[in-house]
Amino acid sequence: MIVRFAFAAIAVLALALPAGAAPAPKVKLASMTDLPVVTMRPYDEAANADAQVATAFARARKNGKRVLIDLGGNWCGDCVMLANIMQLPDLKPFIATHYEVVSVDTGRNNKNLQILARFGVTLAGGVPAVLIVEPDGKTLVDAGHISALEDARHMTPQGLADWLALWAK
Repeated sequence: MIVRFAFAAIAVLALALPAGAAPAPKVKLASMTDLPVVTMRPYDEAANADAQVATAFARARKNGKRVLIDLGGNWCGDCVMLANIMQLPDLKPFIATHYEVVSVDTGRNNKNLQILARFGVTLAGGVPAVLIVEPDGKTLVDAGHISALEDARHMTPQGLADWLALWAK
């Protein structure tokens, strides 16, 4: 009975995954306590977010990558953790291969919200919020999952890598 339940659970999970997801790289970091601090201020609070996002989409159209829009704030521990994990030597090349990345400062969830509105979503789930968008700038690939990493500091580095791989082409 338990074996049948386990197989059923695996089958349901497999059906929920996006088609053609890329295999995740293996992250050698065993625990978040081993994470080297790369930056404590990953979001440029003075940046023109609309211009940065437009530039990311222009690059994505040229190279066929999806755009990963990382929305958060420098005050947010989970946002800082996610930004640092994306810089790990095991993960950074994978991200560069599959995504054009742009980090957008959302202040205290009151700034640059037009970026979210463009895709018909809000910060209801908190930050970090991650939008994975096709290079056309219109198709939100991870709809319904944009706040999946809002508890990044309690996830494993491999779990974060696996999640990012789900949406990679």
